Amino acid sequence: MKRDIVIRPAADHDIDEQFVYLALEAGEERALRFLEATQACFNRLLEMPELGAIRTFKNPELAGLRMFPVANFTAHLVFYRPTSRGIEVIRVLHGARDLERSVT
Repeated sequence: MKRDIVIRPAADHDIDEQFVYLALEAGEERALRFLEATQACFNRLLEMPELGAIRTFKNPELAGLRMFPVANFTAHLVFYRPTSRGIEVIRVLHGARDLERSVT
């Protein structure tokens, strides 16, 4: 069975926002490496969906949410859920943010 990566609109926006920030602050090459690292992270999580640490949030809608850092951009965290068909990426956030507030 084919496994799927579903990227929610908020996560897609997070990735775009970080790409623009990195391109302006560190150069386009670094920003492109971020995109590649993010996709590689998604693929790794698709292969091993239980790899990320389970996070506990006050909001019950976030039950079962897992977190995993992006390789070589370890301050960036992927928040996702394993699904019967693959993974659902909820957010991709910098770890310095208020995660409880930002994930929702």
